[in-house]
Amino acid sequence: MSTADFQDFTGNMTEIGPMYPFVGWEWLLTLLCFVFWIAWHFWQIRIENREFKEEADKYVSKEVLDRVYKREEADPGV
Repeated sequence: MSTADFQDFTGNMTEIGPMYPFVGWEWLLTLLCFVFWIAWHFWQIRIENREFKEEADKYVSKEVLDRVYKREEADPGV
């Protein structure tokens, strides 16, 4: 498979042309990756905060706290 019309590599490489697709688009692709990376972090933080709140509501209910408090009163060495 050939990407240009040449016979050997003894010539000037700048005469061959682009060596990979989308030459000149590097800045846009880098910007898109950066935006996606920042958006992913915001999305991940929102998910983790929601999961933390759900678990905190589940495990730190008044009944659980009362049970722990009564157990500590009964055995202060624990």
